Amino acid sequence: MKIEWAPVHVPPKRRFQTLAAGLYVLIFMALPFVSITITALLLYYGNLIWRLLTLAYLTYIYFDHTRNFSDINGNGFKILRSNCIWRHFRDYFPIELIKTADLSPDRNYVLASFPHGIIGTGISCNMSSDIRKWLELFPGIRPKIGTLDMHFYTPILREVLRYWGLVSVSKESLMHYLSASNHPKHADNLDGFTSNAVAILVGGAQEALDSHPGRYIITLKRRKGFVKLAIRTGSPIVPTFSFGEVEIFDQVNNPPNSWLRRFQTLTKRLTGISPLIVLGRGFFQYTYGLLPRRKHIVQVVGTPIEVEKSDAPDPEYVDKIHQQVIDQLTEMFEKYKTKYIENGKKVNLVIT
Repeated sequence: MKIEWAPVHVPPKRRFQTLAAGLYVLIFMALPFVSITITALLLYYGNLIWRLLTLAYLTYIYFDHTRNFSDINGNGFKILRSNCIWRHFRDYFPIELIKTADLSPDRNYVLASFPHGIIGTGISCNMSSDIRKWLELFPGIRPKIGTLDMHFYTPILREVLRYWGLVSVSKESLMHYLSASNHPKHADNLDGFTSNAVAILVGGAQEALDSHPGRYIITLKRRKGFVKLAIRTGSPIVPTFSFGEVEIFDQVNNPPNSWLRRFQTLTKRLTGISPLIVLGRGFFQYTYGLLPRRKHIVQVVGTPIEVEKSDAPDPEYVDKIHQQVIDQLTEMFEKYKTKYIENGKKVNLVIT
């Protein structure tokens, strides 16, 4: 394989952007294992004090998440969600956020987000690590992203995720955030925000298995839990689509029924995580590595789909709202694909 090397003379700004992208990937891929390793080492090799402190921390984590869903006031530490590192990360691709309709801050919202891609980079930047643009376009609305519940039982990792605005995607946790008061004088809204917008990457790990450049395959036909959740809480559903998300990483070819896909599917069922073999670029060459490629990502936020609140959602009504989500996503994709996808006329949206 011929290696395509990066130019020797690269502007310092682009070097900093590459470093920021590397830090993001390192945190995403390594932090869960580092967190578990540090905890295990403290319990095994630490003295009595370190062991007691570690056990106390683990006990606190369990009860805090069980009782309070690892909730954190407001938007967390702003310095972690808007700083020069993540601005360089945004500019690396670059990543954009497009608003197509107003969201009133007197409601909570379910953002049905597609596609997942390999690591959901576009939505993670816009609604987690660099939220300046979000707050500018949607004032008064806290951006939050749902992720695996087990992450919030993992020491160290949970603290990073909480202060980045991530929340557990468990039913109880999402009900907690979507049922929160929108009254300006409520104790939970003393930060000046009165609404929660919780993004759910509906396709999840299954959709990640289908992520390849040039292919927009989303997992949605049988995913109706987010619709039932929206109906139970009376929260409008806002479809969002991140164009370019599937372009920044490739993965080893894993067609359905291949031995690799069967192994990945089995692992996903057992752990909830898809073991992907990622193909990106390196720091000093563009041929292979774990860094994402510089591809434009544009997250388009659609129009709210209103729902009638009900504690027992009627299946026919669930299907009706679910179809509205599919219709809006399809319309959104067709409207913007030629603008944000290279050779977009030849690309079709596949819904599985």
